[in-house]
Amino acid sequence: MLLRDIAPIARNPAPLSLDDLPEPKPDEGELLLRVTRCGVCHTELDEIEGRTPPPRLPVILGHQVVGVVEEGENKGQRVGVAWIASACGTCDFCKSGQENLCPYFLATGRDVNGGYAEYMKVRADFVHPIPDSISDSEAAPLLCAGAVGYRALKLCDLRDGQSLGLMGFGGSNHLVLKAAKYQYPRSQIFVFSRNPEEREFALSLGAAWAGAIDQVPAEELDAVIDTTPVWGPISEAMKRLRPGGRLVINAIRKEEVDKDVLLRLDYPSQLWMEKEIKSVANVTRADVREFLHLASKAGIKPEFQEFELKDANRALNEMKQGKIRGSKVLRM
Repeated sequence: MLLRDIAPIARNPAPLSLDDLPEPKPDEGELLLRVTRCGVCHTELDEIEGRTPPPRLPVILGHQVVGVVEEGENKGQRVGVAWIASACGTCDFCKSGQENLCPYFLATGRDVNGGYAEYMKVRADFVHPIPDSISDSEAAPLLCAGAVGYRALKLCDLRDGQSLGLMGFGGSNHLVLKAAKYQYPRSQIFVFSRNPEEREFALSLGAAWAGAIDQVPAEELDAVIDTTPVWGPISEAMKRLRPGGRLVINAIRKEEVDKDVLLRLDYPSQLWMEKEIKSVANVTRADVREFLHLASKAGIKPEFQEFELKDANRALNEMKQGKIRGSKVLRM
């Protein structure tokens, strides 16, 4: 499924076209994968509608890829490919374990072809073995929604018993809730969502409370993870933090609704008392592998809906319309 042009989905509801392309030929140090599943991520909407750094065009989207090695070392192994397609390995960020900040970071499905396809090639040192306990469809969302959510949870610096808020409850935060309940069993989790069905879903997974974005829970929060694509929840999240609390923004871009005023914060009520705002940028290979291990150990499995590859546009349109329960996965 090939993306050729950048445009709002409202104007072009079928941005991807089904094409026959030659099977990719791996270069030295690369593998050829036969793709079995690929998760659908909100970042793909950002790429299609022009909110990320412009992708290489034409490009095959998809960065939550599960496949089998067809050519290269460990032929026959089941592996996953995440958002991080490569990094330089030599800069200060890479040497310090922060390859997600590498100036030469390349993204799967943006800078190189991704997994909305039957075959793809990938650097051999940027694939991740999939634990046997996790199926292909379960594994796909773990590679981005899960891994970047795991990174956001780490950046919260939460201690067991401290309260956690989740702004938005789609593909990533429903996995954060499961991970947080396992890692911090005494912590209460509060979910904020505009969608009543998502709020019910959160409660069914063990959230202590679920309300609308502007609702106020009974207690202040030690940390909040925001996964929404808009600015309003940032302001609301800062109101909910207790002194010394931290907001972690897990979003690659925010949509510009009002280009003159993107975000208003009242310093005394929303930033004072040593409150913090931190962003998540990409993931490292370590994030992906650590989370796959945690998911296998803790039995963390995503809720998902499957679509045929040819129905990728329908999956993207449903995501744009907010029709989200867990994750969406393409089946090859």
